[in-house]
Amino acid sequence: MPIQAGTPAPSFRLKDETGTVRNLSDFRGQTIVLYFYPKDDTPGCTKEACNFRDNYSAYEKAGVTILGVSPDSPASHAKFKEKFSLPFSLLADEDHALCDAYGVWGEKKFLGKEYMGVLRTTFVIDGDGKIVKVFENVKPSEHSAEVLAAVNG
Repeated sequence: MPIQAGTPAPSFRLKDETGTVRNLSDFRGQTIVLYFYPKDDTPGCTKEACNFRDNYSAYEKAGVTILGVSPDSPASHAKFKEKFSLPFSLLADEDHALCDAYGVWGEKKFLGKEYMGVLRTTFVIDGDGKIVKVFENVKPSEHSAEVLAAVNG
């Protein structure tokens, strides 16, 4: 189960698509949309990322930083970001430690098979590092508008 609103956001130290190490503390004073997704360049994940991309100027206007997180490598993220012209950073959680910390690594079912993976979840984190909103079981095609409405409150 994901951690809940009102709690401090677990810190992180992960490489982005360029290999640059990013820390939660790098974003102090900024509102962050931290969205966890299963896999680069798959239908649902692409739709979700492209919706964030398409609304990016509205997020910028609201002073919001978007960060995507999946277990893919920095190289995979770089290809995904370039292919779809994503204007935000993607963080590589290759050992799914951050997914575990946020409670979004869990059992999934697909075509009758059960496996462990990323439960598509988004967290809005305020400038003090506190989680202010959690979106679980998101619908990739509608999610960005829903998050944008919440951050514009």
